[in-house]
Amino acid sequence: MTRFVTKAAALTVAVFPLVGVGVAGAQAQAVDEKTGPVSFANIASVRIGDEGQRGGALITETQRSPLLPGQSKLGADRVSVPKDDGERATFGGHYQIDLGRYSASQNPYPPGVASRDHNVFAALQATTVPTAAAETNYALRDNWQGGTKPADNTVLVLEGAKTSVECTGPAKLSAATAVTRLWVRQAGGGLGIVPVPGGNAGLELKNLRLGPPGDITNADRATTVSDLRLTRVTAFGQLIRQDGWRGGDHTAVAGWRVEITTHVKDAQAAALQDVKTNIVLGGVSCSISNGFVAKAAAPTGGPAATQAAVPTQVPAGYLGAAAPATGDDGSRVPFGIGLLFGGVFLAAVALLLGRRRKTGSD
Repeated sequence: MTRFVTKAAALTVAVFPLVGVGVAGAQAQAVDEKTGPVSFANIASVRIGDEGQRGGALITETQRSPLLPGQSKLGADRVSVPKDDGERATFGGHYQIDLGRYSASQNPYPPGVASRDHNVFAALQATTVPTAAAETNYALRDNWQGGTKPADNTVLVLEGAKTSVECTGPAKLSAATAVTRLWVRQAGGGLGIVPVPGGNAGLELKNLRLGPPGDITNADRATTVSDLRLTRVTAFGQLIRQDGWRGGDHTAVAGWRVEITTHVKDAQAAALQDVKTNIVLGGVSCSISNGFVAKAAAPTGGPAATQAAVPTQVPAGYLGAAAPATGDDGSRVPFGIGLLFGGVFLAAVALLLGRRRKTGSD
């Protein structure tokens, strides 16, 4: 049985077991749950406000590698952040991150970027080597701009983005962060391609037509602008993660980090405040202990790693209490308190209860 903890507020802690179903769940654990090789994959997470300050983080479902060879994969129903009204209130209501298939009327991408499913998974290989990957197209929209079409509100697009990690041994860790093309909203209004930064270099964008993530009293669309910095995740601490997402003696990480500083102004261009938003796209990690030694590869034709019977994941949720104050009148960027739990736990419990009732009636 696997347990994860997700913190909702200072004095609120909820622990929910994820129950494995099937033959694999009855077998002996292949790796230790707390210290064994492990990997994690998250498609998108957001933090409003600086780390350690008043604010919070919205974290989508995080996949964790199973204890037996196999993989946990993100469901295709996650196509955007926010996903529903609860997440929308948490996220502030203005921003939207698209990351899966879209309908023709809801296309947030520039011409030529095809609709596609994402591929996000955390896996334990038959050799007990942990791996993880996240691959899709990302589009960051600011719906506050009020464009006629979804693409009219798109500010940044990462086309063909892929992040991956593999921990083969303490001296053999690998991480990759790549993207086919970057599109940015230009001063003239359209989306244009910009050079992809190489290595650990970042992309700096100034005075983008991009507002704050939520409503701020007296904020004006015509005068409010944002500075945006896009970099590669290079340290475990740069990930936005739940408590259940752990590292190890040796950890590899990858992801795209989007740092936004919004200079909120009123109709007279007077500064009201700055709002900071951090986004991590395709955050992945793998970790192993000092003494880790990969098992020998299975012979040709031997059993292969399979999909976990029940996805092994840290449920979606968010950390923190309220977002930073937005003015002397006490108005705030909307940021509620609570947890958003996936249906995996409830489905597993219902299945087990159903079996018990059937047994009792026989």
